[in-house]
Amino acid sequence: MGESSLPGDAAPVPAGAVPLLAADFDAATLANLRGQLNRCGAASGLGDLNLSNFVLAVNEIATNAVRHGGGSGHLRLWQLDPDLWCEVADHGAGIPASRLNGFHRPQPGHIGGWGLWLARHLCVSLDIETGKTGTRVLLRYSLHR
Repeated sequence: MGESSLPGDAAPVPAGAVPLLAADFDAATLANLRGQLNRCGAASGLGDLNLSNFVLAVNEIATNAVRHGGGSGHLRLWQLDPDLWCEVADHGAGIPASRLNGFHRPQPGHIGGWGLWLARHLCVSLDIETGKTGTRVLLRYSLHR
């Protein structure tokens, strides 16, 4: 990643995407954000377990932004058939390389690493761009599970 890259800044939404939500968040507003995600997911056709899994995956990443990314973040959600796309960005110090894996299940009792692991398993894809100016996580969740 080059020095001019700003991972905590939003990337352009793809052409043809339908914007659903844009929100700043912090610890005090995470519950409200979950409610907004729930409404947007339901309006997009998600129900029951799929809706719960979508909200859970995004909440894990947003919570990481609050805990480890400077205390706040920005979320954007859009639909680009057949998927929901969610970007969570913060301006923290970046994710250490030792925490980026998220592909292997943490050992029982291990503290940390569960959020990335869980989100990776619930979503079609999860891409991370991180550096000393912040982190951007892009989640893709299928509407047709």
